[in-house]
Amino acid sequence: MWSDLPQPAGKVTTPLKDKRIDSGAVCSWISSRTNMVARLQTFSFIMKTVQRKVSLQADETTLTEVQFGPMKLLKDPLQVLLVFAKEDSQSNGFCWACEKANFRCSMARTPESALECFLEKHHDLVIIDHRHSRHFDAEALCRSIRAVNSAENTVIVAVVKRPDREEASVMPLINAGFNRRYVENANMMACYNELLQLEHGEVRAQFKLRAGNAIFTALEQSQEAIEITSEDQVIQYVNPAYESIMGYQQGELIGKEIIEVPKSEKNKPDLLETINSCIRKGKEWQGIYYAKKKNGDSIQQNVKITPVIGQGGKIRHYVSINRPLNDNNKSDKSSERVQAESQTDIQSSKHKDRRKGSLDVRSTTSRGSDGSSQRRHSSMARIHSMTIEAPITKVINIINAAQESSPMPVAEALDRVLEILRTTELYSPQLGTKDEDPHTNDLVGGLMTDGLRRLSGNEYIFSTKQPHHLPSHLTTPLSLNDIPPRIAQTMENEDSWDFDIFNLEAATMKRPLTYLGLKIFSRFGVCEFLNCPEATLRSWLQVIEANYHSSNSYHNSSHAADVLHATAYFLCKERVKQSLDPIDEVAALIAATVHDVDHPGRTNSFLCNAGSELAILYNDTAVLESHHAALAFQITTRDDKCNIFKNIERNEYRTLRQAIIDMVLATEMTKHFEHVNKFVNSINKPLAAVEENGGNGDEESVKSILTSPENRILVKRMLIKCADISNPCRPLELCIEWAGRISEEYFAQTDEEKRQGLPVVMPVFDRNTCSIPKSQISFIDYFITDMFDAWDAFADLPNLMQHLDNNFKYWKGLDERKLHSLRPPPE
Repeated sequence: MWSDLPQPAGKVTTPLKDKRIDSGAVCSWISSRTNMVARLQTFSFIMKTVQRKVSLQADETTLTEVQFGPMKLLKDPLQVLLVFAKEDSQSNGFCWACEKANFRCSMARTPESALECFLEKHHDLVIIDHRHSRHFDAEALCRSIRAVNSAENTVIVAVVKRPDREEASVMPLINAGFNRRYVENANMMACYNELLQLEHGEVRAQFKLRAGNAIFTALEQSQEAIEITSEDQVIQYVNPAYESIMGYQQGELIGKEIIEVPKSEKNKPDLLETINSCIRKGKEWQGIYYAKKKNGDSIQQNVKITPVIGQGGKIRHYVSINRPLNDNNKSDKSSERVQAESQTDIQSSKHKDRRKGSLDVRSTTSRGSDGSSQRRHSSMARIHSMTIEAPITKVINIINAAQESSPMPVAEALDRVLEILRTTELYSPQLGTKDEDPHTNDLVGGLMTDGLRRLSGNEYIFSTKQPHHLPSHLTTPLSLNDIPPRIAQTMENEDSWDFDIFNLEAATMKRPLTYLGLKIFSRFGVCEFLNCPEATLRSWLQVIEANYHSSNSYHNSSHAADVLHATAYFLCKERVKQSLDPIDEVAALIAATVHDVDHPGRTNSFLCNAGSELAILYNDTAVLESHHAALAFQITTRDDKCNIFKNIERNEYRTLRQAIIDMVLATEMTKHFEHVNKFVNSINKPLAAVEENGGNGDEESVKSILTSPENRILVKRMLIKCADISNPCRPLELCIEWAGRISEEYFAQTDEEKRQGLPVVMPVFDRNTCSIPKSQISFIDYFITDMFDAWDAFADLPNLMQHLDNNFKYWKGLDERKLHSLRPPPE
């Protein structure tokens, strides 16, 4: 009977245990014991099931493609084995569900036929009736299936009775090898839903695990030495190439700690400490390293160590890829120089934030010197025959030519340079994983992307508000001199960086832009430059301010006034004045005033996901910034009463318009790093080189750098970008207020996304769980620090950098106390 089936030695405690039985013995046992009547009953039942007409049309649920890391796996329709001793409503329910889901279904009535069928087809999913022990022992059947070698990745489900009283433990089922249980429910849709959940859950996970065999096969065949260690740096795997190169057998290394393996004395004393310091922070390390073979010889290797994030968002493994350098006879001095350069790179980033590590270069595939040289020569001949060359093509040609006569380490380094240059995102650093820093990832996702694909059926349409007339409720000052004394007093120190915009907001009843604009535009002589009356400027400021949404907690006219104030402050800096012409200054002030006009209080990603009218109009590209610029000119030119451009010459207007549009578009965050890097490379570094050289022609060289048309554009972009996100550089109380306002706006967006069923762009900005200090730390680390370092080097802003340092320490202090709020609780 069933009890004399071949059983595996020992109790199976997990479905992944590799228990083997003699399949030949099993098959001969089956052939001698198979019940022919049961077979005929099974065949008859399957035929009836196939012939049954189902009124509902089958859903297209067959999974044909599964993503497993970078691998794309093609998957056949699911193979399901149902083991039920008798036909009943439950077995019929699962048969119907398999047919509806387009799964390939087999039915077995006895343990013998079940095992025989499984050995033939190796099903992905087995469902065993565990309700009636008098028919067969379901747990014994599960153990026997698990004992088959191919069952390692099969999902097995037990159908159990609905409990009468107390819920029973599932441990006996798990010990027998079941993955999960299904409490009997013959409802067809319940069975169908269970199959879908199994397919997209346990079955898919097991399918990916099965694909892992291909990955290990690749590791075994690789000619590069590969070593995998645990988070505690215990060796877990080395491939045959590692054994061949280092002279060790796998068994001599597995389970040993890295520190137990002999080290070469040729490495610099602090190199290992430097490597460990780098990789423990989640950064990849690459450089030259001497390893000690089993026979005591040292071998020089190009090593890349990559931390792998696993459970809990923590580093769980380190993967080391080691490639021996071809010429081991080169002088130690040369290799030490390269090694020192690797150390210098690491040391230079030691005090920077974690994200700097993501900028490490990626290595290319290994290459032999002869074949690569020949390949490069052939490629170069084709490239040089091209008649049209883009600048990047010229750069690649120069690097390719340099590789021809370079030693191997330099040639390989240049290969990595070429790999970076051929990517499309030259200016955007790579982030760590979502689990490493969810705040930074969400900020980048929300601010630097155009959203996910729009979801059909979940469209949320924004109607663009475009008032045509001046609102009648606004109090119109007759002139700058007629500003009420209380408001005038509030603006007395508007030329100071510590100017409190919130005092002005309160004094003007949330309309600070008109009053501050009148004073700043007067100070810079904007009316004289534009040849427009002050009344026209006043009307223009009022209608622009009226098109800001006072209901927004952050993107309102107070933010516009704050950016205008920062812009005016930067324009007074000596270096900026040397670089820009009067028309640039006027363009900057106007751009700051209009840069967020009619902002809906939602990000570009939200608008794209919601399928808003604006996103459709601007093709999901720089949606809000394009709208701000376009609407500003529509409002301005629609009515002569507020058309500040009416009296300037056509060519001057075109120049001014282009500059304003360029600056407003520069506030879009997708090109943040491009703008910053271009500013550093085109302005900061050349100026620093001139200052270092000293000697003749300094003034002319500086003037040439500052006033070239291309660099003036870069200065204006950097100026308005810094003004737009300067909140972390304001005095602490102002910084805290702005942080609270932007957080509230992001909270409101998350609430809206959940209500509308849209993708949540920034999940960390959930008002119930968000840590505002963490979000500010991430924002400063990722966007602010480098940009203001570059701007300070140009414009000399020590007070701003001191505020930035103080504010960062403030947020860090709150975070270290595990506080999520803007301020610490009262003592």
